[in-house]
Order: sequence, then structure tokens, then C-alpha cells
Amino acid sequence: MLTALEFTQVPADEAAFRTEIRLFLNEALKDVPSHVKARSWMGTDDGFSLKLAKQGWLGLTIPKEYGGSGKGFYSRFVLSEELLASGAPVASHWIADRQSGPLLLRYGTEAQRQFYIPRICRGEAFFCIGMSEPSSGSDLASIRSRAVNTEAGWVLNGSKIWTTNAHGCHYMIALVRTSGETSDRQKGLSQVIIDLTLPGVTVRPIKDMAGDAHFSEVFFDNVRLGTEALVGIEGQGWDQVTAELAFERSGPERIYSSIALLDCWLEALRAQQYNDAQTSALVGALVAEMATLRALSLAVTQKLVAGESPAIDASVVKDFGTDFEQKLIRNIADWLGSHPDFVASPDLLQTLGYLEQMGATFSLRGGTREILRGIIARGLGLR
Repeated sequence: MLTALEFTQVPADEAAFRTEIRLFLNEALKDVPSHVKARSWMGTDDGFSLKLAKQGWLGLTIPKEYGGSGKGFYSRFVLSEELLASGAPVASHWIADRQSGPLLLRYGTEAQRQFYIPRICRGEAFFCIGMSEPSSGSDLASIRSRAVNTEAGWVLNGSKIWTTNAHGCHYMIALVRTSGETSDRQKGLSQVIIDLTLPGVTVRPIKDMAGDAHFSEVFFDNVRLGTEALVGIEGQGWDQVTAELAFERSGPERIYSSIALLDCWLEALRAQQYNDAQTSALVGALVAEMATLRALSLAVTQKLVAGESPAIDASVVKDFGTDFEQKLIRNIADWLGSHPDFVASPDLLQTLGYLEQMGATFSLRGGTREILRGIIARGLGLR
């Protein structure tokens, strides 16, 4: 029987791959300040994504026949971890690589696989996900955007909101209603692929408190889609979205959103030789919690390797992980406030300021804490 420790270790043969990634990132990001690194998977840089594609690092787990590298889930964990821990700007390709490609591989037609997936692997097709709608919050089953089937294809009307990087993407995979009414909840929902350059599509970026615009609202006014736009089987959308959200929550993303702040603070502690008992205890507590969350995230990866669904486990990691990301910001801010003799660099203060503004969103994106706990409760048979 395997022990818990054996389940949560990256295989030794991934060490060379990790070294290769670090060498690449050390060179690519050597002059990037911490406050920019803090944006990481909300930071867009199409050129950087193309460089990753040329390394063969997009579509890492996609079969070679579709342009991927055909590697395993542990390789993808290592790559994701190194990119996020280094503060690399990955938002351009992130959703296409993490969930759109795997979704199409699982549910798409062969024509869709042949057309879209190689482009994703080459960094030529960026995707966004159309789930949330105005006045719906996290209640995906209340979706009102509707695609009507006609002889010429689908006609789409409606809108989406809080769509990550829609203004920088080529395509959207949207959850829409293709039959029934809103009161039918999960029934009658389907997913469609939308070319965001089509007539009738309007994308409006939403600027946040930090001055960034990584979300958008998207409007559809009689947008005409071909019959080939449907992903999978009509009415199968809810099952597909459930699988897609498992892809979204199964990586290490929900641990490292604040790591640029931690790294910057630790570097300053070393430079100023702060090693009193209170500071050491705080550093130890933060590192220990991060190590525990990383082990949990690796256990989710092990489930993927074993061909099992990680939906419930990933929800646990996401819930605890975003709580840690937010707590890290508060703890470091409180420490700085209680040590007036500490010299905080402009970069450290700017990194802290950005994350204090954005930290509240960490427990919203990818599913609110209430939604996640509902998933966990159902998985435990409590509701």
C-alpha cells in the first residue's frame, strides 16, 4: 500500500524538466519586479505564451497527434508550479491550455479537435470561458443566454460577465440554453464555441480597483454560429461544465497567487537579517501551510494520473488554498505594521498594495467559497 507521502511527491524523473523550466524562466523574468510578478496568471503577454509554445510547453498533456507533447499530469503540475511560483505572465494561454484543450479532447468532434487543439498548442488560439451572467452570480443553472437551432446553424443572443481575458482571446466556449426555460435549471444547457470576431459580438473590458482589466463583459446580438459550433451533445452542457471546472480547480493555481509578496518579503528579511522568534514563527507557519496545501494539490494530480475525477478533492484544495493566499497578505501587512524599523522597498510596498486590492477576488474566481463547500458537502453525502 502506498503511503500518503508517496502519493504526494513529484516523481524523481521530473527533476530534469523542472531544472530546464527554471533556467528558461530565470532568463525570461530576470528584470521583472515583484509587483508585476504578483499578477502572474492574470498577467497577459502573448509573446511570452508563444515562447512557451516554441518550447513545446503548451498542450503538455495533449497527445502528439494533436500537436501536444503527450506528457503526463505530473509534468504539467511541475510546469504550472514553476510558472506561477516565478510570477510568469500566463493569462493569454492559460485557460485554453488548462481547460479548453482538454475539454475539446474529451467532448469535441474530431473536426473540432483537429482545428482548435493544434492552434492552442502553438499559442495561436486563446480561449475564454463564458459561464457567469449578469444577476446570476455563481448560479450557473440560471443561465438565460440562448442559442436557437435553425437550418443554417445556431443564432445566439444573451451576455456573459466576469469573463477572464475575453478582450485578449480569439474564442469563447460558452454555456448557453438550447432548449427549455430558465426554470428547467441544468436541463437544456449546451456548450458552443464562439469566434469572438463574429458580427454581433461585443466585448467590453471591466477595469478593477488596481487599474487592470483582466475581466470583460461580452454581449451576443443575433450571432450566427455554424452547426459545428456545438460541443458534444445538445443538452450535455452541465456535465461538460462540471468536468471543465474540475480541470480549472485541479492545478496549483489556488496556492501561489500571493507568492510574489512572500518571496519579496523573505528576500528583505534576509538582507536586513531579521531572525527574531516572532518573525521566524510566522515564516515557519506560512511555509508549513503552503507545503501542506501543495501536498493536497499533488494528491489531486495523482487522481488525474489514476484516471479518477478530482472534483471534490480539487474543491477542498481551492477552498483552503484561497484562504491561505488571503491570509498571507494580511499576515505580512500586519507584520510590516508592527515593525516600523523595517525598511520596506518600494517594490515590496507596491506588491503588497496590489495584492491587498486583489486578494478579495481570490475566493471568488473559479467558484465562490459557498459553492465549493456545497460541492464538498454533496461529495461527503451531507446534502
